Amino acid sequence: MLEALPERPTRLNVRADGVGIEVSWEAPQAPAVPQPVVSAVPVATVPAVAAPPPVPAPPAEPTAHQVCAPSVGVFYHATEPGAAPFVRVGDVVRPGQQIGIVEAMKLMLPVEADRPGRVSAILRANGDQVEYGEPLVALVPVEGA
Repeated sequence: MLEALPERPTRLNVRADGVGIEVSWEAPQAPAVPQPVVSAVPVATVPAVAAPPPVPAPPAEPTAHQVCAPSVGVFYHATEPGAAPFVRVGDVVRPGQQIGIVEAMKLMLPVEADRPGRVSAILRANGDQVEYGEPLVALVPVEGA
């Protein structure tokens, strides 16, 4: 009903069964509209400089198998700061060998190799935020395995 009125009311009086209520308020003030300022000041033009494209992580070898994050969390290469990493590029790993940790909600989830191979790349830096299923380490097949 109020939407059909040309202006918003400033007073409302309601009566029912001998009981009434009256409410009034001040009319809203129209907000001051800032006027645009036009000036004739010369503006120097600066040539646009394109930002360099982001450098992608080195691609894993075509035959590399990727060991992925078991959960969303923070990826760690070692058990604690300053400790030796679980694996380094060039290390040979066996199935079930721990190659990292993903911390999720104060739980330390081991990241384990699911097949034998040689570590060809560690795809995420120590302390990086990772998503579920995100590749962490690349393994290439080992001769004779």
